[in-house]
Amino acid sequence: MTTTQDELAAVFRRESGRAVATLVRMLGDIDAAEEAVQDAFVRALEHWPRDGIPPSPAAWIVATAKNRAIDVVRRESTREERYRRRAVLTGDDGTQADPASAVAERLDESVADDQLRLIFTCCHPALGMEARVALTLRLIAGLETRDIARAFLVPEATMAQRLTRAKRKIATARIPYRVPPSEELPARLEAVLAVLYLVFNEGYSGTTDATRPDLAREATRLTRELHRLLPEEPEASGLLALMLLTESRRPARFDGDGHVVLLESQDRSRWDAGLIEEGQAVVLDCLRRGRPGPYQVQAAIAAVHSDATRFEDTDWRQILTLYDQLFALHPTAVVELNRAVALAEVRGPGAALAVVDGLPLERYHLWHATRANLLNRLGRTADARAAYATAAEFTENPAERAFLLERAERG
Repeated sequence: MTTTQDELAAVFRRESGRAVATLVRMLGDIDAAEEAVQDAFVRALEHWPRDGIPPSPAAWIVATAKNRAIDVVRRESTREERYRRRAVLTGDDGTQADPASAVAERLDESVADDQLRLIFTCCHPALGMEARVALTLRLIAGLETRDIARAFLVPEATMAQRLTRAKRKIATARIPYRVPPSEELPARLEAVLAVLYLVFNEGYSGTTDATRPDLAREATRLTRELHRLLPEEPEASGLLALMLLTESRRPARFDGDGHVVLLESQDRSRWDAGLIEEGQAVVLDCLRRGRPGPYQVQAAIAAVHSDATRFEDTDWRQILTLYDQLFALHPTAVVELNRAVALAEVRGPGAALAVVDGLPLERYHLWHATRANLLNRLGRTADARAAYATAAEFTENPAERAFLLERAERG
């Protein structure tokens, strides 16, 4: 790949979600916004190799997409209908005279909350949870349909149909493109937090790439915006703290050759002290509120890990207690699996394996990887190798797969 194509790919990963959100605000039409942004990137492929990369690539893309959108609105014979739809989505009365002028006027509006508005639109209760997550990954995170399909373990054609139906539902149900009024926020907040955390995880330990720091940073930025919007909502604070404390470990997660480094072997001097300090302060603020929720408890667990300067110094009993609290709030098999890791440190690998073997997570690669670790610690080397090999079959992440295959060979 050439330098220009590398830069263009990086700009797409970093800016496509922001550009789509801005264009949706202008047009009130998700498909038209996507088309305008994609057209801008096609034009960049034509112009940049010839004219050079512009001083501000992201600004070039957004400006080109906006100009394209304005041209389309001016030319289309159905512009009145499109304008009416935009007016419905944005809460206007639809009586304004000139659609193109209205679009142009919106160029000067603040774009700070565009992505937040689009997330709340994608997470409307009229859509199923899978559709909400898939649509957010497509529009906000800029993931390709094939990558989202892989994450959901469905064929690409199935995911494409799912995305089309979700966008059609937003249009036909006239779901407004806005942050909902305060009385509606509690019902919408859980889905928004879930989607933001999923986007963060895709950037921190994604299904298709070893790491997407740009995606994780974007999810953190949006969560900061949500925290600013809802300063009294402790779970928004908890999710922000969880992201900060998790992200703090990124510099130590891989060695110089790109190989995975487990938590127990990480050089903790490379952890980001600034993020740890900020995350721990948010956790303390959550504790003072006294309204614990799943994200706050997960953040507290991450904070305990961040307190230990060495893996051997980790307060596993406190972590196990926190996992007990988390399971009471959010009783899922994945939480129980994570609790088993702490249980192994407190009561030994045999007690943890008894718990893990009873969990219905046979298609989850971390279930097999956790079993493999426990089997290895119990001296059942052959069983551990087989479990590592099976874990490798269930992950799409190349760095994780390489690590698991290496463990399957070494035992």
